Amino acid sequence: MSGVKKPTSANGRLKSLLNQTDNRICADCSAPDPKWASANIGVFICLKCCGVHRSLGAHISKVLSVALDEWSDDEIDAMIEVGGNSSANAIYEAYIPEGCSKPGPDASNGERRRFIRAKYELQEFLKPSLRITSGKSSASIRSSFSKRILDSFRLKPSKKSEGIVEFIGLLKVKVVKGIDLAIRDMMTSDPYVVLTLGQQTVQTSIVKSNLNPVWNEELTLSVPHNFGPVKLQVYDHDTFSADDIMGEAEIDIQPLITSAMAYGDPEMFGNMQIGKWLKSHDNALIEDSIINIAEGKVKQDVSLKLQNVESGEIYLKVEWLPVDQ
Repeated sequence: MSGVKKPTSANGRLKSLLNQTDNRICADCSAPDPKWASANIGVFICLKCCGVHRSLGAHISKVLSVALDEWSDDEIDAMIEVGGNSSANAIYEAYIPEGCSKPGPDASNGERRRFIRAKYELQEFLKPSLRITSGKSSASIRSSFSKRILDSFRLKPSKKSEGIVEFIGLLKVKVVKGIDLAIRDMMTSDPYVVLTLGQQTVQTSIVKSNLNPVWNEELTLSVPHNFGPVKLQVYDHDTFSADDIMGEAEIDIQPLITSAMAYGDPEMFGNMQIGKWLKSHDNALIEDSIINIAEGKVKQDVSLKLQNVESGEIYLKVEWLPVDQ
């Protein structure tokens, strides 16, 4: 039989993928001749970026040497199905905001780390409206983190419409308690919490004369296709005058929704961490907010330091429900 024989060995299949033009440079910094790969994300990377990937942990990026490590057939199948660096970057770098640029081959380790964490761990460059259509079924559970990301964008999620607004799911927010809230009356306050998302506003009951109120009330918001942050405000109720503001904060729900969509049906997984909203100088988090699958549901505990006020903290429990559940 004439013709070129298709490589059948594991190493042969992997090297064939590596020889694609887009895989001859590092997916993250464009350094030539990458010798490493992230088996679960599906990209080929250079030695310097490999070190950053390893620091993220194998649950984010499982790093293997193209030449030295032993690859399973499933790992190679996952790499091939992703399609290489260009296909993966079309997802993970769909939207790089102004002021943020990819590191080059000579970038410092700090520059690489900031970019790679933002790209894969925080998933900051995913465009929420991005959808990739495919006739391929994704009913089975995917072992690859990258495949779960890709599958979440292959499928057009069901949407419910209300007027001209399309909703992709529901956000259940349990307002648990407040701590050390600001005084707005003589010695105390009568606080309540207001949540706003788009044109929707919901609020808790009023707790009389209490700077450390416990609400334990569940509020529900419909999440539109083009969603933004949830705005949280705390007010002091006054009978005979306008209610006084007692602080505010924003809840970034994109990490929660992106993580939930990446994993699909949470009932198919055991209890596990699937994401994180990180504390930073430009948000109100008191500590990192972990996103978990717990008892078949996607949940997140959020602790917020109220802004534009002398004191006050609010504690929340958030749950995501897609419209098809």
